[in-house]
Amino acid sequence: MSHDQPAYGLWLLVILNSAVFILFAFSFFKPATARDWRSFGAFSAFIVALFVEMYGFPLTLYLLSGWLQTRYPGLDILSHDTGHLWSTLLGAKGDPHFGPLHIASYVFLGGGFWLLSSAWNVLYHAQRSGALATTGPYARIRHPQYLAFVLIMLGFLFQWPTVLTLVMFPILLAMYGRLAITEEAEMRAQFGDAYERYARRTPRFLPRWGHVSSAG
Repeated sequence: MSHDQPAYGLWLLVILNSAVFILFAFSFFKPATARDWRSFGAFSAFIVALFVEMYGFPLTLYLLSGWLQTRYPGLDILSHDTGHLWSTLLGAKGDPHFGPLHIASYVFLGGGFWLLSSAWNVLYHAQRSGALATTGPYARIRHPQYLAFVLIMLGFLFQWPTVLTLVMFPILLAMYGRLAITEEAEMRAQFGDAYERYARRTPRFLPRWGHVSSAG
């Protein structure tokens, strides 16, 4: 971004970027139940909070401005590059968009959206046939869609950490954990022993590599 252009106060970019990522996630997740809307709403709030600070008002940089100016004399606090705080704190040189953390963030974002899409496809067909979803990502973990949201949020935290999103992240983790437990109780009521067998052989969130659950 040119020094002649403002780095913040770009509210149209806030709206456009928030809308693009929220609608992109919506196209894969397609919330249907109240639980779906709670999980998607929390994810959407995270996205809006992120882009408000990225292009609108840099609250985190204002809060840290005194400490940053003391530790890094001559640093342009309100430049867009400074907002990539991990790169700033690590003293990385050059354009942060090409740094290792930013590249890692693309991997997490791409993986998260791929997982969200793959999981929805399996779940959609399972729900249409009244069956338990146990194939694709569901063969490795019981809640791939929640894990997908976590990967996407981690990707954004690698790019642009803020006080608000760093506070929101563990709260959202706890919320997704509670939603997963509620969802499992409903699946046990609906599918009985079939779900019990599936749950015993399939981890909740973190896959056991080398082991793939088989349907049964």
